[in-house]
Order: sequence, then structure tokens, then C-alpha cells
Amino acid sequence: MKNAIITASTKGMGRAIAIAFAKEGVNLAICSRNGNDLVAFKEELAAINPAIKVFTSVTDCSIKQQVLDFASAAESQLGFISIIVNNAGVYEYASILDDKEETFEKHVNTNLMPAYELYRFFGKKMIATKEGHLFTICSVASLDPLPEAGTYSVTKYALLGLSKVMRKEMQEHGVKVTAIIPGSTLTNSWKGMTVDQNKMVLPEDVASAIINTYKMSPGANVDEIIIRPTYGQV
Repeated sequence: MKNAIITASTKGMGRAIAIAFAKEGVNLAICSRNGNDLVAFKEELAAINPAIKVFTSVTDCSIKQQVLDFASAAESQLGFISIIVNNAGVYEYASILDDKEETFEKHVNTNLMPAYELYRFFGKKMIATKEGHLFTICSVASLDPLPEAGTYSVTKYALLGLSKVMRKEMQEHGVKVTAIIPGSTLTNSWKGMTVDQNKMVLPEDVASAIINTYKMSPGANVDEIIIRPTYGQV
């Protein structure tokens, strides 16, 4: 049975991805800043597939030591981690010139740092076993920056760059790296804003893309998947 670690796992895309992997019989290490959410979601996952193990950790993914502690505990509880889904992210609607003093550090530490640290923690172990698949949840802002979300765009550009570097470092070792690049997706990032969910990507769409990519043959690596809304939105 395979083991997956998914950051920021109780809501939005992380939640949908965790459910999808549970249905595939994959053990899960999930985290959130909210302990009550983790307890409830663990019960839900157990009901979906009683055969899997689910390890939970109250973790703030913007804090390096907490990310490393989560990784270490997940490995200790489940064993070799062969799937990493870098889902943690923050989105703030502002131009760079209107950023608050802490905005840049917050975005770097949430959108980029966890993926970097999990790669360093698990990467050489994946190389040693010649097995693994790393997924990074990027954004269309990784391809075309959004001036109304400047710092978010900068860090998502960097996350896509990290994904490209990881793929080049890992490809000769049989370890896969895939960047998922969704457009406007119906998650809590839109909380408080008026949106039409029928004109947006759903978290389940992202989860489906990941699962289908993961299930491909050992010789096939999907570098990037771009998922845009059908109605012309970003």
C-alpha cells in the first residue's frame, strides 16, 4: 500500500485530493492548522475506505520547523512516502505596491517554502528507491502574472520553477514530478466574493487530474497540466 503526504488537506483542493487518494487505497498523512477539522476529516476518510491508515497533524505550513516535524512524523507513522502533494497556499488580492509589510514573507513561506523543504526531506529517499511522484499545485498566475495579485503571482512563478528543477533532478532516477496549473478554482480563496461556481474549475477536477496522472505507466511523466474554466475567466 502506498503512502501520500498532502499539505493543507481539509479544505478545497487538498480535501478533494485526499478523498481521491483514499478511494485508490493510498494511506494518507494530512495536515491543517485546525485540529477539529482534522478529526472530522479523518473520520470521513475512514468511512470512505476503512482499509487505509490516516495520520493527522496540526501544522502551520508557513513555519519551516512545523513542516519538517510533519514530514518526519508522517514517515514514522506510515513508512516510505512515495507521493507528495504540495497544496498549501495563500492568495491575497493586492498589487505589490499595496502589499502589507508582511505580505511577501507570508507568501514565500506558504506558497514556496513547504514544497522546497518536503523535496529536500524526501527527495534522496525517493532517489534511493527509484520511486515517487511529487505534485505541485501551481496556478495560471505561474504562467501569466495577475497584477491584482502581484506577490501571489511571484511566488507561484517560483513554485513552477521549483517544479521544473525538481523534475530535471529526478527524471534520471525514475521519480516523477508534475505541476498542476489550475485557473479560477472554487476554494476558500474566493470566500466573501461573488462568484458563479458553474464558471469555475472545481477541486474535484484537480483531484481527478492528479489521480489519472498518478495511475499512468511507470515510463510516462506528465510535466504540466493546465486546467482553465470554460467561460474565459483566468
